[in-house]
Parts: sequence; structure tokens; C-alpha cells
Amino acid sequence: MEQVPKIGSMKGDVAMPGKAKAPTSAKARSGNGLSALGGEELGSAAQRDRRRRIIDATLTLAAKGGYDAVQMRAVAEKADVALGTLYRYFPSKIHLLVSGLAREFERAQEKLDRAAIPGDTPSERLMFVLGRNTRLMQRDPHLTEAMVRAFMFADTTAAAEVEQVGRLMENMFAKAMGIEDPTEADRDIFHVIADVWMANLVAWVTRRASAADVANRLELSVHLLLDKNV
Repeated sequence: MEQVPKIGSMKGDVAMPGKAKAPTSAKARSGNGLSALGGEELGSAAQRDRRRRIIDATLTLAAKGGYDAVQMRAVAEKADVALGTLYRYFPSKIHLLVSGLAREFERAQEKLDRAAIPGDTPSERLMFVLGRNTRLMQRDPHLTEAMVRAFMFADTTAAAEVEQVGRLMENMFAKAMGIEDPTEADRDIFHVIADVWMANLVAWVTRRASAADVANRLELSVHLLLDKNV
């Protein structure tokens, strides 16, 4: 199985929040992810629309050509913003793509909130959430390659964006497991599952693992972590 550095070192890991309560943190920190401009600086409708167009343009370019297709000038042209404006919102393509990943996870969270998650046990519900999101990402390999690659390359300059992705994953896992107020032990489990998920997505986009391999490794990890804790 692909290895990912332990959570907490930032580069190449899943930086998840330390003590925030999962069911409320995503709503508090959402709004199409974070960027170089904080939430208080994105208050106007024009700013929110501009940011939405930028992320939309990023995801469109990534879906067509992967990580290398996302160039700052091309994003600015497609989003109809000045290049300087783009850099003010997002200092690099890493920031753009990690924010795009946060956008995708926000949409996944919205879908989860609309209906009960199938499954009789926390393991079954978590596997449903992981499986559905993994299959959705595998349907668009260029986009997934771009977002995952950026996420794994991100350093401390993209700490806010990476942390937002971690918070959204924590929220999805907590909802699937029926946990309203996660303990530190719960978060430890979330972190391991997130690491395994991202590591196997990396293995899949680099063709070192098949879709079946990813599903099997996720299922094994979830059962090993949860079945003895229920």
C-alpha cells in the first residue's frame, strides 16, 4: 500500500482539525473552501461570484487535461478575471486545485445531508460514503489526478486550504458513523482513514493500483479500525 507521511507534517498528509467539532466545523468553514482571502474578505456577492468562476474554470481545465493543464493565465482567461486578481485570490495552482477539492467535498457533504446514509453499522455507512465518493472521483481521472496531486504537493503556504479539506473529510466520516461530538480517539480513526483513502487515490491516479484494489484496501482498513470499536 502506498505510504503517506503521518498527519501533522503538512506536506503530503491530510491536515485535519485538532479539536473542532465535526458537525459544525464544515458549515463554519465552508463556502467553496478557503483561499488566500479569508471568509471575512469574501463577503460581497461580486467577490463570491468571482471566486466561484475561478474555481469553476480551474476544475474545467483540470477535467480536460489534468494537473499540467491548470495554468494561472489560462484560469484567469477562462474565469474572465485579471491575472493579478487571480493571484490575489489564489497565490498558486496548488491553492486553486486544493480549493477545488474542497468544493467537491462540500458538494458530497450536501448530498449526504439530504437523506439517510444506507447501512446498519458505522462500518457499513462509512464504506458507503467512501465508496460513493471514490467512484465519483474515478469517473473523472484527469480532474482527480490534478486535485489529489495538488493536495499531496501542498506545503504550509496552503495550510488553510488543506485544513479545510481535512475538516470536510472529518465531517463526512463523523456523519457516516453517527458521531455528533468526536473524541480524540474518533479523530485518530478519521485521520488514519483519510490517509489510507488519499494514499490509495494517489496509487490509482499513478496506475499503481486498480479501482478494485482501492475498494478492497478501504474496506479492509475500515473493518480493522471500526469493527473492534463498535
